[in-house]
Amino acid sequence: MFYCPKNYNDPYSLYRDNSIYRVATMNSYIRVLHASPKSPAVDVYINDMLKFKNLTYGTFTDYVEVISGDYNIKLYPAGTKLTPVLNKNIFVPKEKIYTAAAIGILPNIDLLLVLEPKVNNPSNNAYVKFTHLSPNAGAVDITLPDGKILFKNVKYKESTDYIEVAPGTYTLEARPTGTKTTALYVPNVRLKSQRFYTVYAIGLAEGNPGLQALIPLDGSSYLDFRED
Repeated sequence: MFYCPKNYNDPYSLYRDNSIYRVATMNSYIRVLHASPKSPAVDVYINDMLKFKNLTYGTFTDYVEVISGDYNIKLYPAGTKLTPVLNKNIFVPKEKIYTAAAIGILPNIDLLLVLEPKVNNPSNNAYVKFTHLSPNAGAVDITLPDGKILFKNVKYKESTDYIEVAPGTYTLEARPTGTKTTALYVPNVRLKSQRFYTVYAIGLAEGNPGLQALIPLDGSSYLDFRED
């Protein structure tokens, strides 16, 4: 069982969807992000069952609903099933939402679980956090153009907590920590009231593919968990 939002591999398309879908469940949800630069498109197997085909770099799968427990995730080059480029066992607790990000550069690919925390009784603001997935970039500050720091000194593989910001359109900059140098410029980021977003920085600093930001809606925007 999984939830399939509209055109999920186009993160900004979700900003244009004015509805919020909510599903009551006591299970957890997980999706996979392909954030490994220079790696081929992959097929995603969960417990040796093919769940998603041809996941390309910089895109997400849909969320899969799962019960709490241990899972094995394998990524094979798309269309093959000989040698996985990633073989990882994970544990998924009850009533959690995760993005499982394939990170690193071949042959050293890993799977990083990025938690999307539940916020009870959200305000009318937008909620945003940052996850650093660029394998060769140092620690960064995420700022506004005027230099105001939203997230400070975030290192590779680290993810911040959510902060609240007023709904609106923002320009974000990633700057090497403590400097005013812009390593990544992200204009026209539209953040809506009571929506939850993660800004994922992926790609290579001064490399190919270059740095870029992915800003999809997080599962908390349309998944609602019942309490015990």
